[in-house]
Amino acid sequence: RGLGDVYKRQGLLLLRLSVGVLMIHHGQEKLADPQQFANTYVASLHLPFPLFFAYAAGFSELIGSRLVILGLLTPLGALALSGTMTVAAYQHISTAGLNIYVLELVLLYLGGSLALLFNGPGRFSFDAAMVSALLDDLSADSASDSAAASPTDALLIPVPVELNFSNQA
Repeated sequence: RGLGDVYKRQGLLLLRLSVGVLMIHHGQEKLADPQQFANTYVASLHLPFPLFFAYAAGFSELIGSRLVILGLLTPLGALALSGTMTVAAYQHISTAGLNIYVLELVLLYLGGSLALLFNGPGRFSFDAAMVSALLDDLSADSASDSAAASPTDALLIPVPVELNFSNQA
């Protein structure tokens, strides 16, 4: 493990905290007045049940951001944030065009959440601790299984078999 690994782990932690903490505000804002958000943003997408989608967006941001901050079920949290930001980007493009001042923040959140989705939460997360514990359990189980194996198990050698299913009538 070199210095690059340390920087990568710290960078993923910083990205998780930045995206997660800043996205909590957006989720709380949507849930503070979901009808207003539904009328202002969701209705312009011509989706059925705009109030339902307003709540879905708010809870996706609120719960997804908390999962990302903790590094707990990070792919699920990052997927929720990425989905919400993708719809937000579409909504902004469809109403304002490719206006960088409108799209800038949405695309930053989308990029950050996609980076977490594709790279994982990093070492400083609950996900990494759970995976580490599971791997330790699996290696302990395989070590005990190999110790209890019979001496003839070592003599088993795979033999290639060729099957010919030609139709001979």
